[in-house]
Amino acid sequence: MKTKPISSRMYGLMVLYEMQTDFLLRALEGIDEKDAQKRLDTKANHLAWITGSVVDGRYFLAKSFGIDLKSATGELFADHKGIIDDAVYPALADFKTDWKQISPLLQDALAQATDEKLDEKFEMPGMEITLYEMISFNTYREANCIGQIALWRRLLNYPGMNYM
Repeated sequence: MKTKPISSRMYGLMVLYEMQTDFLLRALEGIDEKDAQKRLDTKANHLAWITGSVVDGRYFLAKSFGIDLKSATGELFADHKGIIDDAVYPALADFKTDWKQISPLLQDALAQATDEKLDEKFEMPGMEITLYEMISFNTYREANCIGQIALWRRLLNYPGMNYM
């Protein structure tokens, strides 16, 4: 692990955060832009939407730590919007740029989070949870989305994701 967290509660989540920071980029390696928005005659979320929603999740979480950057690709994901039929989503390269911008900043903030910070209330539509619970959920969701991208690689006839 690159960054040792202040709160011992964050140790496992920081390990996953670092892995997933790398894994998203690996999952997207070699994907052609023309394939990123294919839905293969389904209503499934395509690669571009899945990637954008993961990127947006990090920007959203970063706001809880006072990091109020705007992603270049965020408007299609405002207010946790689902996929929009017939919308043209940004290029994967744009999502990668946003990912590389926010990830080190959020990593530092997560590592510096005290137990008091992690216990702060975090309001979601219809519920209130702690910031720690939101970080935990976001970590789980990132792993889930990276897995979906890895599946899409195979559905689109790309080689499996390289984890090394």
